[in-house]
Amino acid sequence: MGVEGCTKCIKYMLFFLNFIFWLAGGVILGVALWLRHDPKTSNLLGLEFEGAHAPSTFYISIHILIAVGAVMMVVGFLGCYGAIQESQCLLGTFFACLVILFACEVAAGIWGFMHRERVAKEMITFYDSAYDKAVSESFNENKQKAAVTVLKVFHETLNCCGKGTGSSFLTKLTDALSITDLCPSGIQMHVNLFVTNCHERINDLFSDKIYLIGIAALVVAVIMIFEMIFSMVLCCGIRNSPVY
Repeated sequence: MGVEGCTKCIKYMLFFLNFIFWLAGGVILGVALWLRHDPKTSNLLGLEFEGAHAPSTFYISIHILIAVGAVMMVVGFLGCYGAIQESQCLLGTFFACLVILFACEVAAGIWGFMHRERVAKEMITFYDSAYDKAVSESFNENKQKAAVTVLKVFHETLNCCGKGTGSSFLTKLTDALSITDLCPSGIQMHVNLFVTNCHERINDLFSDKIYLIGIAALVVAVIMIFEMIFSMVLCCGIRNSPVY
């Protein structure tokens, strides 16, 4: 084609980065689908108690990631084809798409950082409402079956029991006395005889996934910055090439 020298080198570097970008889009799409269908999160976020569903903030974020991954794959292909064909039109469109994606990613990153603890807090509040209902009515003959069912899903999925250290030990004790039946069978206890509480497990579950999403977003942002620079340099090289 028309470009030569350093511009030709940039052309192939841009193609390589776009291929990495396309792969990154596929990885994000795959990770988002895995997070969406992960057994632990699916079990918890699919719960319903007294007409209220489990908080959907986490799933909203995952659906956004699925859309971003799909768009990245399309944009990455557009950049690869534009670089190889040395098309100013395709490269300009690619640059505009990158700017929009980068702005959306920065906005989403700021929102995610400001609300990084929201998902866990919402799920903890949902758990606490079911726990309080189950414990308060488990001493009566007409105990709340729905609350117990919700708690059992939490406890079996996360291998935990109770809201805090004290309530975890108390619930395990009442289970041993056959007053309640809330903690999962065979749950492991620490050397201090206290069961791992569900607040801690919920925080760990969603915090790990949020950090995973953050690392992926940071890597993609760095790639996008280099791609914007190279695409503009290549556009200028094509415009100044004597062949064009």
